[in-house]
Amino acid sequence: MPSNFSLHLHTEDAGHLRTGLLETEPLREVDEDMVSEVDLNNSVTDEEREEMTNELIKLEEEIATLRQVLASKEKRHSDLKQKLGITPLSELRQNFTRSWNDMQSSTVYKKTSETLSTAGQKTSAAFNNLGTAITRKFGDMRNSPSFKSFEEKVETTVSTIKSKVSPGAGGNFEEVLSSAANASSQDTPTNNLSEAGERPC
Repeated sequence: MPSNFSLHLHTEDAGHLRTGLLETEPLREVDEDMVSEVDLNNSVTDEEREEMTNELIKLEEEIATLRQVLASKEKRHSDLKQKLGITPLSELRQNFTRSWNDMQSSTVYKKTSETLSTAGQKTSAAFNNLGTAITRKFGDMRNSPSFKSFEEKVETTVSTIKSKVSPGAGGNFEEVLSSAANASSQDTPTNNLSEAGERPC
């Protein structure tokens, strides 16, 4: 296996191991105290140390090889995407669509949707009830004596206007409007209409 790391053992400097991951400086007095404390709890023989060193070397070589394989696979992955026309934007779109579908199928989304649907139905029912109440109030108001009086005055005015505008009446439109205004301001609109009919055109 090819390796980017080199391992050099120096027999003159016993105890110093030089690799890409281990320190290359000699141990200082503080470090030696720490090592001696660790060694008291963890006694490692020279054979075990050599085995661990060999295993460490192998692991570093495997890591380097795996990095090279991963880089090669990533390049191939990128090349295939490019040949298939898969752009980062299309990938983003696909991821968004997939996430949206996943969210819609989630129980939280379904419960929220059901709750909003129920709330909408209740709101609709409330508006229907409000509309019914308003219609009933208008009906009550329409049956009241003051509204009936107003309605009668409007009907009288409309019939007066119709009679003035009809072909045989001989009045013009301005006369009709003025007589209608006078009729609505007085209780007996017929008196004012007869006077308005005598005015010159």
